[in-house]
Amino acid sequence: MARVSQEHLDARRRQILDGAAHCFARNGFHATSMQDVLREVDLSAGAVYRYFSGKEELIGAIVTEVLDEVRDAFETAALRRPPETPDILVEHVMERVLATDAGVKAGGPSGLARLLVQVWTETLRNEELAALMREGYEKVRAAWIKVVEAYQEAGLMRADIPAGDIARTMIATCQGFAAQHALFGEVPIKVLQNGVRGLMSMGGPVAAGPEAG
Repeated sequence: MARVSQEHLDARRRQILDGAAHCFARNGFHATSMQDVLREVDLSAGAVYRYFSGKEELIGAIVTEVLDEVRDAFETAALRRPPETPDILVEHVMERVLATDAGVKAGGPSGLARLLVQVWTETLRNEELAALMREGYEKVRAAWIKVVEAYQEAGLMRADIPAGDIARTMIATCQGFAAQHALFGEVPIKVLQNGVRGLMSMGGPVAAGPEAG
């Protein structure tokens, strides 16, 4: 029997993850069965179960991929001197996440946001997924802390406020933006960027707003 190349195995795994992300975002985690995933990817049960034992393992792999992309984006930003300001950084990170295979297959910003909210809900009852989320969150927070420390070293941010507190708040801002996407419909990333920029402006000169029509 001919050996299957690693490229083929990776491509098959990618196909399954993409199909699962599309199903979960479209129908919801609990409403999606493994049969739905099989139909979506047009593979046999044996082919799919060779890679994933079930829905929980599929959603765990998708979560890990998204969190790894977020962490990598922040770690890359922390290497810049000085790093990009928070308003620019959150835009770039959100764009990178949406460009992941999971983001694309979930159906763009709103689809990925719905998928993330479902994952957060599932962590309340699934301890294994909750542990995976905690591990991924801590990695993202550690990367954000590096960015904040770079801001503080460059004199761009107050050094008397714990970097961990700022990192946690910035993560919460992005999570809240994702929740708004899922609950209220798609909002341009530019809105998040402008909001962060407005908060950053406190204490500086206030520009005149547009005149009322």
